[in-house]
Amino acid sequence: MIVIDTANHIAALAAKMARPKVAAAYPITPQTTIVERLAQYVEQADVDMEYIRVESEHSAMTACIGAAATGVRTFTATASHGLLLMHEMLHWAGLARLPIVMVNVNRAIGPGWNIWSDLNDAMSQRDTGWIQFYASSNQEVFDGVIQAYKIAEHHDVLLPAMVSYDGFILSHTSMPVDVPDQKEIDAFLPEFKPGWRIDVENPITHGNIVPPEPYMEIRYSMQRAMEKAKRVIEEVGKEYGERFGRYYGLVEEYRCDDADYVIVTMAALAAEAHFAVDRLRERGEKVGLVNLRTFRPFPYEKLNYDHMIVIDRDISPGLGGVLAHEM
Repeated sequence: MIVIDTANHIAALAAKMARPKVAAAYPITPQTTIVERLAQYVEQADVDMEYIRVESEHSAMTACIGAAATGVRTFTATASHGLLLMHEMLHWAGLARLPIVMVNVNRAIGPGWNIWSDLNDAMSQRDTGWIQFYASSNQEVFDGVIQAYKIAEHHDVLLPAMVSYDGFILSHTSMPVDVPDQKEIDAFLPEFKPGWRIDVENPITHGNIVPPEPYMEIRYSMQRAMEKAKRVIEEVGKEYGERFGRYYGLVEEYRCDDADYVIVTMAALAAEAHFAVDRLRERGEKVGLVNLRTFRPFPYEKLNYDHMIVIDRDISPGLGGVLAHEM
């Protein structure tokens, strides 16, 4: 079925079709219409989900952590300063190995007060242990949310995942999106089987103080899970393509086979770069595009080109463009 709608409404639809049992969120521009649509789904009984209205984004992530720890699928959405307010609990979700899925609508950080796109909000969370995906179209938003659950919940991974896309450029722009039937989504994304959960019949100690040696093991296990996620992302992307005709991986390579130069970018800039590559090709310039769909884990092994032009929509003061320096 083809649905023409904004990326925010498409993200809410994808979340609904993933069948989470709990969603907790606090509205913030330009994310607001996601949580409004989720509230409508709950009001209309279109989804079997507990929707928790909280007083802040910090509380939203805390509620998702508590819900995920009981062994249920969870969802939240935020943007910009809301994501920054979550920062402490993002680390908690990652180290607790809870596969929460979050949509982040990229928006600049103030001051000055700016509600338009900038990837610094998500980029600044790159060390929290969250898998990070970036979408360049509304179709990628839908497909990314569905795949994020399957990847995050894989028992070789068990890490939270964030799907980000540009505020207003995508969030409030309507595009046609191919939406599979619910039965097809259910066949691709089965019920969540938690890696661990709070169980009063089988109590465990969780999140208690640990000495340096086992703490190093905890950190190392997260790193190993992130490394394994690369394989899982490719496998899930291939399975998704076989089912729905749209193949995904760590990166998208466009007209790179004979390219002398390759543009490397991500999010909505990648969609624009497609047109730039085509125009340059018409002029006889052998230029290709690498669209980084995945920023964490970082797909450095996919960037084996001699000449790369990196376009960042972010900056790390004192360092420069984040993507350029990751490479």
